[in-house]
Amino acid sequence: MKINNLTKKCFAEFIGTFALVFAGTGAVVVNAQTNALGQVGIALVFGFVVAVVVYSIGHISGAHINPAVTLALFLDNKFIKKEVIPYIVSQLLGAVAASILVLAVLGNNAYIGATLPKDNNYMQSFYLEIVLTFFLMFAILGSTDGKAYKQFGGLAIGFVVGLDAMFGGPISGASMNPARSFGPALLSGNFSYHWVYWLAPIIGALIAVYAYRLMQIKRAGVE
Repeated sequence: MKINNLTKKCFAEFIGTFALVFAGTGAVVVNAQTNALGQVGIALVFGFVVAVVVYSIGHISGAHINPAVTLALFLDNKFIKKEVIPYIVSQLLGAVAASILVLAVLGNNAYIGATLPKDNNYMQSFYLEIVLTFFLMFAILGSTDGKAYKQFGGLAIGFVVGLDAMFGGPISGASMNPARSFGPALLSGNFSYHWVYWLAPIIGALIAVYAYRLMQIKRAGVE
């Protein structure tokens, strides 16, 4: 059976997002049960798994594993329009599948790792998610630039995710990723302020695209 390239890419996005959500939210649930990891431990898990996924499937699909990243790359003319919806659907399905497994194996603790604003302060989380996603998208653009040392891209992106999760996790959950938030929300049935985790990452990613364009224009002017 011949499988076309888009199907292969979408399968890679499914697997990559599955790995991110299973490991990351699994760490949240395990910590809720055992207090063994702490916020730093959870952040490291998220950072490590993202780095592993980037190196594993980056050459196949680009390792977006995030609808906000896919949309931002498309609007930056770095991604094909016809692949946007298939990518996002694959990411969401991967997140849901991972959350099903987390629920089955680890149980319904901490709302299966759902991202929720601290003390219901949704505007604080909204602004924080914009900034955190800006850092993430800026790192993605920088590490995949034509002049970048691409062999370190996975580490750079993983470090940013871990850093964001360390200080942003206690406030907003440090989602930076609508798919990462969607899976646990669906399986736990808790969609409180869920719009924050769609709108804020998309805004943050788009701001990063614009900022990176400005930086490139300035650099081109010097050269």
